[in-house]
Amino acid sequence: MAVARTIIVAGAGIGGLTAALALAARGFRVVVLEKAERLEEAGAGLQLSPNASRILVELGLQPRLASRAVTPDAITIVSARAGGEIARLPLGDAASRRAGAPYWVVHRADLQAALQAQVNDHPDIDLRLGCQFEDVTSHAKGLTVIQRRGNARQSELAMALIGADGIWSAVRNHLFPGVQPQFSGLIAWRGTLDATTLPREYTAPRVQLWMGPDAHLVAYPISGAKQINVVAIVPGTWNRPGWSAQGDANDLKGAFASRRWPATARMLVGAVDEWRRWALFTLPDLADWNSGAIALLGDAAHAMLPFAAQGAGMAIEDAAVLANCLSQSTGDNIAGVPAALKRYSGLRRGRVLRVQRTARQQGRIYHLTGPLALARDLAIKAMGPQRMLARQDWIYDWRA
Repeated sequence: MAVARTIIVAGAGIGGLTAALALAARGFRVVVLEKAERLEEAGAGLQLSPNASRILVELGLQPRLASRAVTPDAITIVSARAGGEIARLPLGDAASRRAGAPYWVVHRADLQAALQAQVNDHPDIDLRLGCQFEDVTSHAKGLTVIQRRGNARQSELAMALIGADGIWSAVRNHLFPGVQPQFSGLIAWRGTLDATTLPREYTAPRVQLWMGPDAHLVAYPISGAKQINVVAIVPGTWNRPGWSAQGDANDLKGAFASRRWPATARMLVGAVDEWRRWALFTLPDLADWNSGAIALLGDAAHAMLPFAAQGAGMAIEDAAVLANCLSQSTGDNIAGVPAALKRYSGLRRGRVLRVQRTARQQGRIYHLTGPLALARDLAIKAMGPQRMLARQDWIYDWRA
């Protein structure tokens, strides 16, 4: 394949691997650089609503995920103030048929393994583990990307460079060195439970959300429903980078004291043997996600709070739009790459900003206290499950 059709992707996370598959499906040769020696995705579970799963299905991932992804039958919303369920939003197969794609909950490692297997099977994708992006220069023939493996450096000619290397992106730092992640003041505590260790009512195939004073709790099945993923969001000052620092359970249990939280929530928190902490960082809004033939994707461009369950979804959407823009605007002509990436940035930025705002707003709503929490609960009950679910249509019904 012609060198002019080569695109280099920095980062082999969910966004980077999806971008590689989407680009290769449109006839590009893709080189993926990943500094880790092997892919061991940190974290536990994630939710993939139809806007994201639709893209994965189109890329051929469904057979690889069929035995591992779970299709929940509902999202249940529980108020710590009221002590019980205040809404149940129907999902399941009927909702999947209506949206034209499934709502999945899945272990991050299972999704990344499926993506990696699909990438490894594609003849036009070269996944280079233990090889990291170091520098890039632009010239008349495109880009020269410098990559490093150990002490060895090599250069490679490409028509575009895509930074899919996460919130601490080296590619973004090259483009916009003044843009730095900002700590949100919130910490996600994450753990998993063997489903067989819990009473049956806690292992139903549904996403469970508990809203409480200054904190909230989410649980859902992963790994073919063999495990339960538990995530607790609480305020804090610990703010080290990374996805999976070990945490002391005693630091968390105080936030879920019996005087403020129902027994079901406290049971789940107490049942987790090993907690991992993830300090939640966000990025300031970037006016552009590209500069010339270099562009950003996923958390490198728009790291957001996870309260709309769309972090992975937005990266997957980015990958699909990026591939569409490059295939429609460039062909073998590298001169069209900057305009194509500019178009990609313009198409994505407004939607992602709206999702970011939604996530921030939902986090505030989840953590309300006193009379405001009562008003929230009454409003959710009055709205009813169908109207609540319809409020997500603008997210779920999106198509590339």
